[in-house]
Amino acid sequence: MPPSSESALSISGVSKHYGRVRALEDLSFTVEEGKFFVLFGPSSVGKTTTLRTIAGLVRPDKGSVHIFGRDKTDAEIAGRGVSMVFQSFALYPHLTVYQNFAYPLLEEKVPKDEIDKRVRETAAMLKLDKKVDRKPNTLSGGEQQRVALGRSLIRRPKILLLDEPLTNLDAKLRHDMRAELKRLHRQFGLTIVYATPDELEALSMGEEIAVMREGGVVQIGTPDELYENPKDTYVAGKIGSPHMNMIRGKTTKDRSAFESKFGALALGRKLVTAEAGEESILGIRPSDLRFAGKGEKGHDVNIAMLEPLGDVTVVSVEAHGETLRLILPESAATSLAPGQAASIYLDPKKFHIFRASSGQALS
Repeated sequence: MPPSSESALSISGVSKHYGRVRALEDLSFTVEEGKFFVLFGPSSVGKTTTLRTIAGLVRPDKGSVHIFGRDKTDAEIAGRGVSMVFQSFALYPHLTVYQNFAYPLLEEKVPKDEIDKRVRETAAMLKLDKKVDRKPNTLSGGEQQRVALGRSLIRRPKILLLDEPLTNLDAKLRHDMRAELKRLHRQFGLTIVYATPDELEALSMGEEIAVMREGGVVQIGTPDELYENPKDTYVAGKIGSPHMNMIRGKTTKDRSAFESKFGALALGRKLVTAEAGEESILGIRPSDLRFAGKGEKGHDVNIAMLEPLGDVTVVSVEAHGETLRLILPESAATSLAPGQAASIYLDPKKFHIFRASSGQALS
């Protein structure tokens, strides 16, 4: 992927191995200036190594890192215009909030008056102006996170790297800090690269999301693009909650229907990239599954379980050895009970078809 003079960051063909452990493998992506870009995936897919490579803490075995069009692959950490917030906060416990903020500027030999101005501006921006004389261990988890964030922002970085920064916070603080980070992003137009294993964080914060697997990027897109058009079953299973229902079967000879335990399901289109009779997987989102209405051809099922989640209820149904989940408004689920017979409608316009051998989407 050639670097663009308009992009804030361009990673091209980056690989990093630690002995036999493959941390990154031919990793490539580009982040436009001012974007909130999310690296999403479970533990050990290479998110942290990617951020550390961008920051200069890790040197890749091959590939390049361009920041604002300049090759920074082997540049020193200090000259990159990049700042990183770690999962552990990494605050100095013996220093006050003021001193934690000031420390990076003292290292850069910024004049004292300028340090004081920037510390107080940053503290006010993060609503810590009344706590600058406190030490980190007297602050709440959310306040400590804001101190760690402020210590990075005070350096006025061109790119801010955030490595699972909300993992150590409780649910309410995570919600509050998600809102705070989005506010700061809008206010300052920062370019942010944010690593998380949390789907809610990725979808609610990311303008663009890179789904990672085994040290590489599987698919990049907006939350809507990844939800509506997953490239394969891996992405389909990671994006959307509850995750996509998967039904195994095979394409018919004319490739216009899907043979499964529910019978032949018309696709409403011909699968150009599929082989006749190919083993395949039909995916349908729980939000796209519903009970059959009058006059619609439904499929008989039994209700297995109800999971009330406030304003919605996740309903699990069983038929032919398959368990499928659908989402209903809470008011529509009050009359349902486990063991009850029902009929579901499978809408061909909502089907996603994947190749069973590789998981790739078929078009």
